[in-house]
Formats: sequence, structure tokens, C-alpha cells
Amino acid sequence: MNTSTLRTEPTAGHAALRAGRVETHSGQAWHLTFTTHEREPLFEDFKAARVVAGCLHDSMAITDGRVLAWVVMPDHVHCLLQLDGGQSLSAAIGAFKSGCARRVNRALERTGPLWARAYHDHAIRQDEDLRSVARYIVANPLRAGLVERIADYPFWNAVWMADPKPTPL
Repeated sequence: MNTSTLRTEPTAGHAALRAGRVETHSGQAWHLTFTTHEREPLFEDFKAARVVAGCLHDSMAITDGRVLAWVVMPDHVHCLLQLDGGQSLSAAIGAFKSGCARRVNRALERTGPLWARAYHDHAIRQDEDLRSVARYIVANPLRAGLVERIADYPFWNAVWMADPKPTPL
């Protein structure tokens, strides 16, 4: 099925919420939330959180887009993803969750599902500021009471944090 066309066939469950939506607009940004299977706080484990952070940083499996901001919380992940139009949102999420689950399970020597099947998405409107959404995302550890300063939380990043003029080596 061509995911850039409107879907009209009946669907059930979470898929019904996405029926009829076009997910491949070039430049479309999405605020996404992925929860762990049964909300298990797997990312309280530093090693597991570090592996997920690496997956987000590498933007693995996102072939036509980039992760603009992200934070790894104990039982979920928030990210700001901007697609370039070649890959559908559902394909990008499926590839990311699958690849990341393999890495985490291998690192923790565990088996079984890492992620809940469903995910939450919010398409960023043209009048919304991407940096404001990114600030909201990376401030999650503050709102959750995990740290008093975001600088004290190790598992977040945003493209705007990169030095625009890197110092030569």
C-alpha cells in the first residue's frame, strides 16, 4: 500500500486513530512518545538508557529524516522527528523500535518485547516553534522530578545544542 495516500479501509484499535492520515509530507515534524512494554522502567538501568540514547543519537533506521530532540525517561522516550517525505512515519517508527529493541536486548542479555505496540504522535503545526517543542521534550526529567537541572540528566539531546562553529582539532 502506498502510505502517502489516504487510507479508507476500516481499521481497529490504535490504527483507527491514524486512518485517513497522510504521514509522508516533506518537512513534517512529529512529537513522538514510545513507552516500554507494560511501562516497565527498563531505562532506570544506565546501560539500557545509554543504548537507547545511542539509537536516538545515531537516528538509526530513519532513512529520510532526522531526530531533532529526544529524552530517555525511565519507562518511555520522547523525540522530535522531522521526516523528509521518503519514509512514512509508521515505517520510520517501526524500523527504529525494532532496531533499538535488538540493541537493548543484546546489551542487557534479555529477550522479549522492549516497546509497547502503540505510540503517541503529534504532528507539529506550521505555527508551532520546533525549538519550543524541543525545550518541552528535554525538560521532561525536570517536570518528573528526576533532577533539579536538566544539565544533571544524562539522556537527552537536541540538534540546537551542537556548536555551530566547531573548534578545529
